Amino acid sequence: MSLPPPPNSHAIAVLALTVLALILFTREKIPLESSSFFVLISLTVIFEIFPFRSDAGVFHAVDFFYGFGHEALVAVCALMIAGQGIVRTGALEPVGRLLAKLWKISPNISLLLTLLVGAAISAFINNVPVVVLFLPILISVSMRTGMPASAVLMPMGFSTLLGGTATTIGTSTNLLVVSLAAEIGLRRFDMFDFLLPAAVAGSIGIVYLWLVAPKIIPKREQPLTDTSPRIFIAHLAIPEGSPSEGKTVSEVRKMTDGAMKIIHVRRYEDNLILPLPSVVLRAGDHLIVRDTPERLKEFEKVLEATLYPQDSEDTPVDEENPLKSENQQIAEVVVTEGSLLQGRTLSTVRFAERYGLIILALHRVGRHLEKITDEIGDVRLRAGDVLLVQGPSEQIAALKKGKDFLVLDAATDLPFTRKAPLAILIMAGIVLTAASGLLPIAISAPCGALLMIFSGCLQWRDATSALSAQVILIVAASLALGLALLKTGGADYLASLFVAATHGASPTFAVSGLMLLMGILTNIVSNNAAAVIGTPIAVSIASQMGQPPEPFVLAVLFGANMSYATPMAYKTNLLVMNAGKYAFSDFLRIGVPLLLIMWAVLSWLLPVIYGLR
Repeated sequence: MSLPPPPNSHAIAVLALTVLALILFTREKIPLESSSFFVLISLTVIFEIFPFRSDAGVFHAVDFFYGFGHEALVAVCALMIAGQGIVRTGALEPVGRLLAKLWKISPNISLLLTLLVGAAISAFINNVPVVVLFLPILISVSMRTGMPASAVLMPMGFSTLLGGTATTIGTSTNLLVVSLAAEIGLRRFDMFDFLLPAAVAGSIGIVYLWLVAPKIIPKREQPLTDTSPRIFIAHLAIPEGSPSEGKTVSEVRKMTDGAMKIIHVRRYEDNLILPLPSVVLRAGDHLIVRDTPERLKEFEKVLEATLYPQDSEDTPVDEENPLKSENQQIAEVVVTEGSLLQGRTLSTVRFAERYGLIILALHRVGRHLEKITDEIGDVRLRAGDVLLVQGPSEQIAALKKGKDFLVLDAATDLPFTRKAPLAILIMAGIVLTAASGLLPIAISAPCGALLMIFSGCLQWRDATSALSAQVILIVAASLALGLALLKTGGADYLASLFVAATHGASPTFAVSGLMLLMGILTNIVSNNAAAVIGTPIAVSIASQMGQPPEPFVLAVLFGANMSYATPMAYKTNLLVMNAGKYAFSDFLRIGVPLLLIMWAVLSWLLPVIYGLR
C-alpha cells in the first residue's frame, strides 16, 4: 500500500484545525457554540494572514462566512420556526391524546404505534417537539400502569431519529449533506430520493426497538412524587418568654444557622411585615416560613415557638395533626432548548415569583441530585436540566401550557388551539411544494415560517426563541471547514488515504467502511460537523474509485444520523436520558446494537440500489 504524497501547508493547517475542532466539540465544559465560533474565526485569520493561492486564483478568507447565508442553514432555521408553530398551537395534541387512550387497551401494540407515528412525523418535523409530545404521555402511562418508563422512552426517542433519515428535511444533517453535495456538482437529491433504503432499514430498526430493546433495558426507578422532599408554608407563633422575643429577624435566623427562610412576619390580624433584618420580633408575632416538615419542627424547637399549619392556626402541628399538602402537586420539568431559563439562574428570572412554584431539587446529567439546601437558585441552567417543583395544581397546569419547560409527569392534555389546523396546513404546504419541485426547501420553508407568523400561529418572540445559536454556529463552522478541505485539497488527501487503506477492497466495502466511520464519529462529535466534513471526502473517494458518488454521499448521511450510542450525540437523547433516568451504559447497551443493525442493512442496500460494481 503506497501512501499519497503529503498535501500543501494550507491543507495541513486545515487538517490540524479539523482534528482540534473534533476534540473541542467533545469537551462538555466548552459550549459547542464557543468551539464553533473559535474554529470559524481561526480559519478566517489563518487564511487572511497567509493567503491561499491556487490555479483558480486567491481564496478570500471572508468566503468562510458564506455559511451564515447558506441555503441549508436558511432552510434549517425556517423549519425550526415552522416546527415551533406546530408546537405552540398544539397541532400534534390529537395524536398524543389518541395514543394515550390506546395505551390503556394494549400497551404492546400501542408501543409499536408510538414508534411508527414518531418516526413518520419526524420525517417532516424536527424530532425535538415530537419527543416533547410523547415524553409526558409515556411517563403518565407508566405511572398509572406500573410499566417502567425506562422500557419505552429510549425506544421512542430512537424511533424519531430513524424517521428523520427518510427525507431531505428530516434533520438538519440531511439538509447539509444534500446541499453541500449539490454545490460540489452532484445532482440534487429530491425529498424522497433515499426514502427506500431509509424505510427498509428503519423498519428493521423499529422491530428491534419494539420487541428486543424493552426487554434488555435495565429497569430505572422514577424518583418522583412520593419519595420527594415536600415543602410546606407554616406559621411559627412567638409566645411570651420565647428566646426569640425581642430579637431581630437577623438574630433569629442566626439561631437556626441561617437555614430558616422567613417569607413574612405577621403582626396583629392581616398586618404583614417584610422580614427585614432589623425588624424586632414581639410576643404574638407569627413567622411565615417555608421548608420541609422535619426542618420546620426543628425551627419550632430551637425558637421555642408553636408551629401551626397555614390557614389553620387553632390547632398546633403534632402527630395527630400533621402538615398536609392539599391542592399541592410535585412535578418534574425539563428546561427545553430555547427556554427563558437556558443559560440563566433561577434567582435572576425570579422563578418562584414568576411561576408560583417552589424548587425542591435540580438534576443534571452526570451530577447528583441537588437538594434545596444547595443554593439551586445560583446554578446556571442548561437545556436538559430537570427541576423538581412543588406548587398548587393550577400553577402546574399553567406551566404545562408554556413553552419554556417540558412537564414530565403531566396528566393533562397539551393545548389545542383553533390555529392548529392552519399550522398543520402550512407545514403540509412546505413539504408538498418542496417535494413536488415547485419551490426549493430553502424558499418554501421561509415562506411557511412567514405564514406561521402572519396567520397568528406564532408570535415573533416565539419565532426567535425557536432559533438555536448552537445549531447556527455549528452549521456555519462546519460548512467553513468543509469549504477549506475542498479548496486546499485536504479532502482529496483524506480520500486518498482512505482509498489506500482499502486498496483492493470492493466499493461495497468502501461504502460500508465510510458509513461505520461516520457512525462512530457522530456519537463523539456533532452530527452536523461529521456530515459536512465527510461529504466532500465521500465525493472524492467515489471519484478516485471510479464509482457513482450517490451511495458514498448517502453513506455519510446515514452514518452521521446514527446518533444512538451516547447521550450527548443528539439533544433528544439528553431529554430522554433525564426523563428515563438512564445511565450512560444504557445507551451503549441499546444504541450500539441499533447502530450495527442500521449499518449492516444499509451496507447491503446502498450498493444494491445504486449498482456499485
